Amino acid sequence: MSIEIIPAIDIMHGKCVRLTQGEYASQKIYNEHPLEVARQFEDAGLKKLHLVDLDGAKEGRVKNWKVLETIAGKTDLIIDFGGGIGASSDLKIVFDSGAAFATIGSMAVKNEALLREWMLIYSPEKFLLGADVREEKISITGWTVNTDIWIYDFIEKYIEAGIRQIFCTDILLDGAMKGPSLDLYKKILERFPDLHFIASGGIRSLDDIHLLEEAGCKGAIVGKAIYEGLITLKDLANVN
Repeated sequence: MSIEIIPAIDIMHGKCVRLTQGEYASQKIYNEHPLEVARQFEDAGLKKLHLVDLDGAKEGRVKNWKVLETIAGKTDLIIDFGGGIGASSDLKIVFDSGAAFATIGSMAVKNEALLREWMLIYSPEKFLLGADVREEKISITGWTVNTDIWIYDFIEKYIEAGIRQIFCTDILLDGAMKGPSLDLYKKILERFPDLHFIASGGIRSLDDIHLLEEAGCKGAIVGKAIYEGLITLKDLANVN
């Protein structure tokens, strides 16, 4: 399989949780110890980790950087970290704590000038752009605020600015176990065929991942399907 499977760990109050459709009230705790989960992924042969600070996303500043520091210090996983990166001090904490990439979503909408400044300092390659969408329009601030920004305009602007890695989450499918947003991803890849595009949300099975691979996705972020046992660590080890 040429598509890269990237497991997700969502952190709230230092614990590994999952939300459904971004609703904080829907949180389900899967493990009190995120490092344990990260080590299981590494043991299954996975190389990368998508680490999300849900508290940070809600508050607009990085909160769970200690979890990042622990996982980065005790595994060899290549970590992208997002949630609450709203100031230069947040970004410094994220890179100093061991993240290989900073995941940027809300900031790309709220403060484009500062993001462009960061890209000059750290290089565009250090950033993973997160496009969270409801009906092809961007949502920000932990999915609590909807905008009128069309996904295609958003992607085009940042490709022109030098961003090469983008992941897209269809919020209405995230955690819903109804399958990924294949039609949306195909449309995006038709417009931007050279994009390093990572799918996120709704993935239920290895079959879904094969469909994403056929559509041209380079990566797939998988969370709930692993935690609910629909995709097992053994499956992941076999794939790798």
